[in-house]
Amino acid sequence: MRPDQPTLQPIAEMPDEVAASIRFVLVDIDDTLTTDGRLTASAYAALEALHDAGLSIAPVTGRPAGWCDMVARFWPVSGVIGENGAFYFSYDPHTQRMIRAHAVDEGVRRQQADKLNEIRKRVLAEVPGAAVSADQPFRMVDLAIDFCEDVPRLPDDAVARIKQIFEEAGAVAKISSIHVNGWFGDHDKLTMTRRFADEILGLNLERDEAAVVYCGDSPNDAPMFGYFTNGCGVANVRDFIGRLDAEPRWIASARGGAGFVEIAERILAARR
Repeated sequence: MRPDQPTLQPIAEMPDEVAASIRFVLVDIDDTLTTDGRLTASAYAALEALHDAGLSIAPVTGRPAGWCDMVARFWPVSGVIGENGAFYFSYDPHTQRMIRAHAVDEGVRRQQADKLNEIRKRVLAEVPGAAVSADQPFRMVDLAIDFCEDVPRLPDDAVARIKQIFEEAGAVAKISSIHVNGWFGDHDKLTMTRRFADEILGLNLERDEAAVVYCGDSPNDAPMFGYFTNGCGVANVRDFIGRLDAEPRWIASARGGAGFVEIAERILAARR
């Protein structure tokens, strides 16, 4: 996004020519597509409507490989980027083949597992109330620490301490709306999105990024908000104002899945 670009403008004010030019929709899952931990019928219907209108869709999420395999197979999407950019999965229904691309190879992942386990021990010992995410068994690359999904919400200073423990061990750490995710390596949502766009969509992000909408809600979406001219936040992104390295250009009036529906409807209305 250009440095002088205004941020947090109502999505209803996105000009018709901008909305009509969107061909690719990238969307975070937790608290962007979902509402209070559930994928609503209206949010899923918005995905279907975008797909049926000819747009390419890809969730870009911190959720684990096990979840992403299912999403790539069964949702109306071109693929999914998971574990904050550790991989992409794309299912071709014609060849019945799943394409999997990883930022880190299996041998390196095995080496990193021991270091992540040491971080896990420190977090659980030093941050009362923190827990390993219930979806951890389905992860390939990162360690997810739950601070509010299945545990009582931790205070902000405890969440910051979890992030600090990761970083003291030399790991990258990102805070989502429910987890602190940590990993070793230089990948993130944007780096794997570039690769997915090139290899699956045939899209050059340097040239065509204005044809992409990215929808998100939390600090781990900031690299995407900072890159895409048409970054969109659902209303709960306001909960993190002051803690975002970059803010989205556009914002919905509703939170969670209802906010995503607003964004989808604005794009579809302009195309009609």
